[in-house]
Amino acid sequence: MNNYIHLFKTGAVVFIISFFALSCKETPIPKPKGYFRIALPEKKYVLFDTIFPYSFEYPVYSKISINNNPNSELYWINLDFPRFNGSLQITYKNLNHNLNKYIEDSHEYVNKHIPKATSIDTKVWSNGAYKVYGLTFDIEGIGVASPYQFYLTDSTTHFLRAALYFNTIPNNDSLAPVIQFIKKDLNHLIETFKWKFLK
Repeated sequence: MNNYIHLFKTGAVVFIISFFALSCKETPIPKPKGYFRIALPEKKYVLFDTIFPYSFEYPVYSKISINNNPNSELYWINLDFPRFNGSLQITYKNLNHNLNKYIEDSHEYVNKHIPKATSIDTKVWSNGAYKVYGLTFDIEGIGVASPYQFYLTDSTTHFLRAALYFNTIPNNDSLAPVIQFIKKDLNHLIETFKWKFLK
């Protein structure tokens, strides 16, 4: 009889310990999606100063190329970022009392991103010494095709518009470090931007 009681007590203790051991097991939690770490180069700049009606500083890890689009016009270029598979498309227009039209067009291009944008932050740029005035559009959103755009003008003669694109399916979560890195370069471009042949 004592053996049965002893076995019963031992079995009960084992059951209780097993019960608590199994019930205290942590529930697995799915880990957030991770992305590869992107090595970013050191920031260094060179001057783009040619026969074009504008000049600016751009990063050494980017390349200037002429826009080969059949609809491209004089002084249209791309600032390519081969390492990041991206490009800043730059267009230029000579003003002829049509500044408002080009500004409206720039806003219209930005508005096309509204369906996929979570926010659009604007910043006014003004450099009276070199007559460089403009607006940047910082467009947030996972599926936004162009996360950064801007236009610059002297308000009488020159108008330049630029839009950043990546040659991949938009996934701005994974591109976030690269986008932030390039935005600093584009802001440096704007800060060092100068017009030539001012009236």
